[in-house]
Amino acid sequence: MRVVAGELRGRRLKAPRGRDVRPTSDRVREALFSVLSNVSGARVLDLFAGSGALGIEALSRGAAAAVFVDASAAAVAAVQANLEALALEAEVRALPAQRFLATARESGRQYDLVFIDPPYRLAGALGEPLSAALPPVLAPGARVVVESDRRAPLELRLPLADERRYGDTLIRIHEFR
Repeated sequence: MRVVAGELRGRRLKAPRGRDVRPTSDRVREALFSVLSNVSGARVLDLFAGSGALGIEALSRGAAAAVFVDASAAAVAAVQANLEALALEAEVRALPAQRFLATARESGRQYDLVFIDPPYRLAGALGEPLSAALPPVLAPGARVVVESDRRAPLELRLPLADERRYGDTLIRIHEFR
């Protein structure tokens, strides 16, 4: 796994071990960022960060800042190792996504680009709670990118702007107005 484009293009990334980790492939990340186009200056939130590949890709392409959130100690360690190896500064939080969203809401934080890539087996149960928790932390015009299995998609109650399928991977891009 590597950074696909931008300032850090070609640099390798480490992924945490385990069955719940399914890093977004280079091909899917390249296609996704082609659809997203310009992410320069964006404040990024990478929920269920895993290796941090999506948020790191955004930073490589000019995002202003990123916060990486994962409840798994192995994932948090992988994100920290990747950030350190790439000499990037970013906030890494070892928390469940919903708990982080509650604290972000209380502090008034808002994000322009949010990546949500949970373990596929959890996707069905996350739609409702994330649909309720996300709007207060989304800046006007924010985009929310959801990656899930096409057979069991994560359903958010946010306006859908685009949907793409890459094999069994379903990418949905929602826009917050």
